[in-house]
Amino acid sequence: MSFKEKLFLFLSGMFITALVLGNIVGTTKFVNVLGLTVPAGVLAYPFTFLATDLICELYGKARAQALVWIGFAMNLFMLGLMTLGHLFPDASGVSGATSTFESVYKFMLGNVLASMFAYLTAQSVDVQLFHFWKQLTKGKHLWLRNNLSTTLSQLVDTTAILTILYYANNLGENVNSFGDLLPLIYYSYLFKFFFALFDTPLIYAGVWLLKPKIHNEPDEVWG
Repeated sequence: MSFKEKLFLFLSGMFITALVLGNIVGTTKFVNVLGLTVPAGVLAYPFTFLATDLICELYGKARAQALVWIGFAMNLFMLGLMTLGHLFPDASGVSGATSTFESVYKFMLGNVLASMFAYLTAQSVDVQLFHFWKQLTKGKHLWLRNNLSTTLSQLVDTTAILTILYYANNLGENVNSFGDLLPLIYYSYLFKFFFALFDTPLIYAGVWLLKPKIHNEPDEVWG
């Protein structure tokens, strides 16, 4: 297998791992990061945008958009497996933490359904905007298309998922009004915004180091 395909598999694996983990953890716990109160699951999501932006830059829009759909399917697959575990009868006396499983499943069900709607919209927006600004700038100003596509799509994602979870009563008991929800949206988005700025040098470094390595390698046909 060529380095080009190994790299694509690595970035795809990072994307799907971060995506699925973020949905499992979700809003089960809120943490304080540099004074910002954010869901623990949100710590994983910036890596999904880093991966799709690198794939879009190195492999093109088609592969990045395909990965968005694959990630969507893998979350449904994960949800299906968890649902089977929920539906099968408990083996009493053998199970180590049935209540923990059921608690995770309850939260995960709401998180996955909410985040899949937000994710599919936001990731598609990210890929489309990244490619749009790449064409507009004729392949120049990577920092501009990376930051604009990521920050705008993350605003869509953050607002959508937390609003849906609020109406689904999947947030804490202290979130009783839209006024309580707004700070959570603001802090979560602010965290993602600063990470988007931080990942710009990572994108540049990744493209600078990796593009020459894969530029002359042909697309591999698996058989």
